[in-house]
Amino acid sequence: MRKILFSLIAAIAAVFAATAQELPANVIKMMYSSNIISRFYVDNTDLNKVTEAGIKAMLKELDPHSTYTDPKETKSLMEQMRGSFGGIGIQFNIVSDTLYVIQTTKKGPSERAGILAGDKIVTVNDTAIAGVKMERSDIMSRLRGPKGSKVNIEVVRRGIDRKLKFALVRDDISTETVDAAYMIDKRNGYIRITSFGAKTHEEFVAKLDSLKARGMKNLILDLEGNGGGLLDAAVKIASELIDESNLLVYTEGAKIPKFEYRSMGAGKFREGNLVVIIDETSASASEILSGAVQDWDRGIVVGRRSYGKGLVQRPFELPDGSMIRLTVSRYYTPSGRCIQKPYDNDSVKYEDDLMNRYNSGEMTSADSIHFPDSLKTYTKRLKRAVYGGGGIMPDYFVPVDTLKYTKYHRSLASRGSIIQSSLHYLDTHREELAARYKDIEEFEKKFEVEESFIQMLRDQGVKDSVKLEGGEEEFQRSLPELKRQLKQYIARDLWSMNDFIMMYNHTNDLFIKAYELIRQKDFDKLLIKE
Repeated sequence: MRKILFSLIAAIAAVFAATAQELPANVIKMMYSSNIISRFYVDNTDLNKVTEAGIKAMLKELDPHSTYTDPKETKSLMEQMRGSFGGIGIQFNIVSDTLYVIQTTKKGPSERAGILAGDKIVTVNDTAIAGVKMERSDIMSRLRGPKGSKVNIEVVRRGIDRKLKFALVRDDISTETVDAAYMIDKRNGYIRITSFGAKTHEEFVAKLDSLKARGMKNLILDLEGNGGGLLDAAVKIASELIDESNLLVYTEGAKIPKFEYRSMGAGKFREGNLVVIIDETSASASEILSGAVQDWDRGIVVGRRSYGKGLVQRPFELPDGSMIRLTVSRYYTPSGRCIQKPYDNDSVKYEDDLMNRYNSGEMTSADSIHFPDSLKTYTKRLKRAVYGGGGIMPDYFVPVDTLKYTKYHRSLASRGSIIQSSLHYLDTHREELAARYKDIEEFEKKFEVEESFIQMLRDQGVKDSVKLEGGEEEFQRSLPELKRQLKQYIARDLWSMNDFIMMYNHTNDLFIKAYELIRQKDFDKLLIKE
């Protein structure tokens, strides 16, 4: 047996002997290992899975943002980045293993076929998707497909005792990344960007032009919760705000030469007050944009210290459609800041960073944040001190209100109980609400969350194993915010995300502070603090 083993190993060695001098030793070692596993492992094994696990393990040794995606994941990721995909044109939510249609895309396949908000899609191409605990990604993969391809669905509609059948032809469906834009008053406008994709700049310019046509002089740009995306999109939007030829960001790595991105074109909003909102989950491209605004003293950054992702990934597509997104360089703001927070190959510590910020008191007091002088740089125009090494620190800090949300409220939110309750309520009251309230303004002014709605939420909480440890006293403390949130979700699903954000902002401390600052007569002096 030993002779057979040695002869097989020798045979493997012979296969690679011709190329051994051309390949690095570590590559040869991996090839040897793969062949030894495939030839000698005690059981049959899927070598593709073993290879994928090896790739993921290698990337894990590098940094937190170098990643591997399989072909299916890569396809979904690229669709998000491109900003469009082939689909049936619905916004949906899944509650208790049932897909509820929230809205249909205007002039999309579903709207043209007569599918309505509130419908429940139960089968796709004769495959049941309701009551089978199917993953959301699997449902989406069945609904999506190439433009022009056909898909048959069955729908359950309230008031009709039979399933409705629809034959749809998939079409290009755009995914908007600018999900809210409106005039706050006669002079001040608001735009919210949720991520940076291929069409984000185009969407931003369209919204900007629309607001300017309505008299906008000043702008609040909201990047709260924006986890980033395409660097190019952030650069293009920064070019609309910052003078031409000014440096916006530069990238550099050990094997990648320095590359500068500068403001280009005429720019559509280079005058007028500008406030940028960020929070602890604003990352990557959001930090590029807010960092450029801050470094050029173009406007005021409001909120809490951003996430701290200053690493640039380049996609490398593999032959089977999978992809490695490898960190190849760091990006630096115009003043020379790299805002990447430390990672030291400690994934647990890195992932727990936001919780550690909360526990240390940073989320409630800016005085608890201290940067070493070695990370200090200065802004380009006013020479204000700014710091790298861990996110963008706002010019005006807004603490988290720790008293607003009880433990019970946070548990309901994390289990999805609040969203599920709002969907169930809307399912039974949609027609009544649509008839009673002619527009969002009337709804916001007159709609009150009734006791039956609250009871529905309490019952859902019990079903989701949410514990009310503080008894009725804690529930009463939770009630004002629960009512506010339920009302906002109804507004979102009955009208639009824009209306949801507008209502949310009325009690959003970040927005309230931004709006207070943008209306100041001496706005230009707000950056010059004593």
